[in-house]
Amino acid sequence: MASNTNVLMRLVASAYSVANKAGTIVRKVMAGGDLGIVEKCGANDLQTKADRLVQMSICSSLARKFPKVTIIAEEDLPSEEVNEELLEDGQCEEILKKACPPQYNSVKEEELVIWVDPLDGTKEYTEGLLDHVTVLIGIAYEGKAIAGVINQPYYNYEAGADASLGRTIWGVLGMGAFGFQLKEVPAGKHIITTTRSHSSKLVNDCVSAMNPDTVVRVGGAGNKIIQLVEGKASAYVFASPGCKKWDTCAPEAILHAVGGKLTDIHGNFFNYNKEVKHMNSGGVLATLRNHGYYASRVPEAVKQALVP
Repeated sequence: MASNTNVLMRLVASAYSVANKAGTIVRKVMAGGDLGIVEKCGANDLQTKADRLVQMSICSSLARKFPKVTIIAEEDLPSEEVNEELLEDGQCEEILKKACPPQYNSVKEEELVIWVDPLDGTKEYTEGLLDHVTVLIGIAYEGKAIAGVINQPYYNYEAGADASLGRTIWGVLGMGAFGFQLKEVPAGKHIITTTRSHSSKLVNDCVSAMNPDTVVRVGGAGNKIIQLVEGKASAYVFASPGCKKWDTCAPEAILHAVGGKLTDIHGNFFNYNKEVKHMNSGGVLATLRNHGYYASRVPEAVKQALVP
């Protein structure tokens, strides 16, 4: 089948299996009790054993199968031999059976950039807010996020001891997104999702300007985009330079695959080529629908404070 030879679909199929493996590692570290927490730049910027092991697993597994791709990941780790137990060689058969969108048929391996956040919502992970946690693998081509895989290691964790834990959702531009039920917030409702642990006057001023009916404060960019596509929030508003490209690449691809829109606070799209700066210094504004409405309500003072 032609799609099996297409590098993008093979990469997404591998990323799906690798993300599943990552979810298992995240749960195993938590169950072991020793999170191995390290402060990177302060109490709100943490790294755990799960961040380190998952990053090694994802990067080594994908680099072994796709040696020409560029992989950029969050954690600054020393290069060391990776334990074979961390490697995942599988590929999702269901994804391999799908035809690649024609615009990506001739993409070459060396033209792809993978952005990895091994554990999005690390602070929440250390505090036991497990449904906030995601693993993010985003794939970019010509600077654009075109495919994404998000694993939620603790999806279903409140459903009882017998529940099956975790899920992986994925999407490709021109194809759609899978693994969840797309749902919109009821018309006329303005539910804003924003940061839980990185708030500031600027963040709060921008949220207030949206005239929200409800404000939901949760951890993790991946988690917030899932709220948008599952009808739990209308807009993700983050007027701060704290977000990085590995936080937004995978979620953006999935959101855009179902007709949503993710930009900075000014309405500019992000560039994900390998030379780009990692910080999203212009903040984040994402919606499933009505992006223009929320963009028009961003205060001028907020825009002036956030230089892209």
